[in-house]
Amino acid sequence: MAAKSNPTVRRRHLGAELRGLRIASGLKSKEVAERLLVSQPKISHLENGNRAISPRDVRDLCAIYGVTDREVIDSLMEMAKESSRRSWWHSYGDLSNSVYIGLESDAVSLHTYDPMVIPGLLQTPAYAEAVIGETIPLLTAEQTATRLKVRLRRQHRIYDPACPLRLWVVLDESALHRVVGSPDIMREQLEHLNALGAEPHITMQVLPYAVGAHPGLTGQFSILRSADSHESGVVYLERFTSDLCLEKPSDVQHYSAMYDHLQARALTPDSSRDILTDITKSYIDAAIEP
Repeated sequence: MAAKSNPTVRRRHLGAELRGLRIASGLKSKEVAERLLVSQPKISHLENGNRAISPRDVRDLCAIYGVTDREVIDSLMEMAKESSRRSWWHSYGDLSNSVYIGLESDAVSLHTYDPMVIPGLLQTPAYAEAVIGETIPLLTAEQTATRLKVRLRRQHRIYDPACPLRLWVVLDESALHRVVGSPDIMREQLEHLNALGAEPHITMQVLPYAVGAHPGLTGQFSILRSADSHESGVVYLERFTSDLCLEKPSDVQHYSAMYDHLQARALTPDSSRDILTDITKSYIDAAIEP
């Protein structure tokens, strides 16, 4: 999916361009805020792509930064118009992870590790509903249903016939043994994982207990890369009440090295399918025991 078709990614690109122009002008964000008669946090939010920006604000910022090239100004103003368009996830209201969904929709590759649960893109409906309902106890039934719909809609990305997401997954063995919902739900989920692991664009590896301490003990993380070759990628860290996106090349390099270590210590894809099959049998046996 081209970046220009994704308002979230387009907004982040625009923010980066504006930040570059501000730095080139020698102005601090506080000075720019004073000239625009806005708060300094607003300038930061605009540059980080956390909020939409109007073409008028772009025009005013270009004037402050001394940009006189009409072609550059028009291009940035058009980018602002595109970044204000609504994507499919906006119809579900104000989602806490909307920035991530935009990045995921635009990504051509995703490397993800989770030590606790099956990643959302790979969850069955029953497993996803159980995870959402049991991990966020304050959600209403309506909010749970909305989150479930969004999660299942996100999964369309890995089946996109035009450009299926290239997906690398390292699963901690503990996520396979943790019973979410019921043994029947877990059996269905692991069977689903084994089927997905056979897809040519999905590489799945299990990190067994036997490896002991490893870099992934610090928690879940994902590395997303878009078709834009000038970007090294974005690291996404999911937390309970807030999420974090890291874009500094040094951060991306650090997490990429962590992921390389996890893949090297994990089982091969073939051996991972074997352990998935074995654990699936344990859920089948548990279901038929008197």
